[in-house]
Amino acid sequence: MTWRFGLLESVFAPLAPSHWALAFALVLPLLAGAGAALAPPRRTWPVLVVCLLIVACGAWLMRDAAQAGLLRWQWSVAGVTIALRLNGLGALLLVVSQCVTAAAALYAPGFLRLESPGPQARWLWPLMGVTLFALSLVWLAADLLTLYVGLELLSLAAVGMLVLSGKPEALEAGMRYLLLTLVGSLTYLMGVALIIGHWGELELARLAEVVEPGAVAWIAASLLGAGLALKAALFPLHGWLTPVHQSAWTPVSALHAGLVIKASLYILILLWSILLAETHWAPRFVAWLGALGIVWGGLIAWRAQTLKTLVASSTVAQLGYLMVAFPLLLGPGIAPIAQSLAWQGFWLQLVGHALAKSAMFLAAGNLILATGESSLKGLAGTSRRLPLSLLIFGIASITLMGLPPSAGFTAKWLLLHAMVLEGHWVAVAALVAGTLLTAAYVFRMFRYSFDETAPRHHYQPLGRGMDAIALLLALAALVMGLLAHLPLALLQGGDA
Repeated sequence: MTWRFGLLESVFAPLAPSHWALAFALVLPLLAGAGAALAPPRRTWPVLVVCLLIVACGAWLMRDAAQAGLLRWQWSVAGVTIALRLNGLGALLLVVSQCVTAAAALYAPGFLRLESPGPQARWLWPLMGVTLFALSLVWLAADLLTLYVGLELLSLAAVGMLVLSGKPEALEAGMRYLLLTLVGSLTYLMGVALIIGHWGELELARLAEVVEPGAVAWIAASLLGAGLALKAALFPLHGWLTPVHQSAWTPVSALHAGLVIKASLYILILLWSILLAETHWAPRFVAWLGALGIVWGGLIAWRAQTLKTLVASSTVAQLGYLMVAFPLLLGPGIAPIAQSLAWQGFWLQLVGHALAKSAMFLAAGNLILATGESSLKGLAGTSRRLPLSLLIFGIASITLMGLPPSAGFTAKWLLLHAMVLEGHWVAVAALVAGTLLTAAYVFRMFRYSFDETAPRHHYQPLGRGMDAIALLLALAALVMGLLAHLPLALLQGGDA
């Protein structure tokens, strides 16, 4: 099943432009984060310049990957070979990560001015830089060592960002998250150690050639799956997710829910496609858990009393949409047309959710900042003074519900088509139920917001551009459904 990630050979000149674009895409976030820690930006234009440079590097790499099919880099450091590769899928995830991180970074100065945090706020910038660097490593990694380094850097940076508010509940939730992510890392590392000890290969392309079905592959896949599922907050290992977002800063929540948890899911698909290439029961088990997660996450969001609980709980259900597609991606005997449709729908759903969920968290943060209220009842009557924030929340909800013309609609259409072709009717029912539950908790939130009988509150004015940044993300998720042929063309590069 390694064909999904296009592990092919290709040689490029040492001084090719793609090498410089790669270097800048990896190093610039770290340098910019360190510089911002020393002199925190008070205006958004310096952040905008850096973000444009980073996204430009990503766009250059995407263009080269689309033309060549696959880019490969390899270095030997102290006798250890580090291999990176970039295909269409990796390029898409890289650029989306840069865009979402850029949105969170541009939103942060206005948010920090209103939040008035302590001196610890300067650490937000280097942690965001490390997060983007680690995400880029994960999307580019072609060996187990690089994957592990990227995953660990990402987890530690995420913990640091989530506790920056300094609130007692944030520290408690952050410490719980730290302990759980360390357990996930240890479990993952045990699986990697078993792979290296048995097959002696670090590079994924070579590992795919030597892996044989059997007890070792099953045990290694189980260890890797458990650790990564815990980090990705897949049902039923999601208990830590909602508490860490309750008191986290808004740009941190947008970055974490939109991108950080997706990296573990990506690695899970990547490694299981090598270790469990012809396994029937493991993907089916994940799919059943995903169906339960869709219902459970939707019900929790529907009964939520606070806005952040609603948005965070909905992530559990949205991840369930991806889990129910596992048998179509990894299961044996799937028709090529169904497998191709599921492959495209899976990643389009992941990318659309990353953009829409980040926009939803930013819109929710704007509502909470302006009103000083976090409960749904406390937001009653906000339609009078904050119509744009509610509009952004609604546009992002269109993608999460899967309504046309959003990326969520196109992705679900592709997934449903593949499920119907293969007769996966339970998965079809789960997707339909998830759509109805999403509509239920979104309209419940709007029912409070449009309560014209609510008393008028004092509203704090938002910083310039805070709504505009969230609106751009929400519109990007919406427009991606209309221009779905562009990301789907990149995804076909990893499908060849």
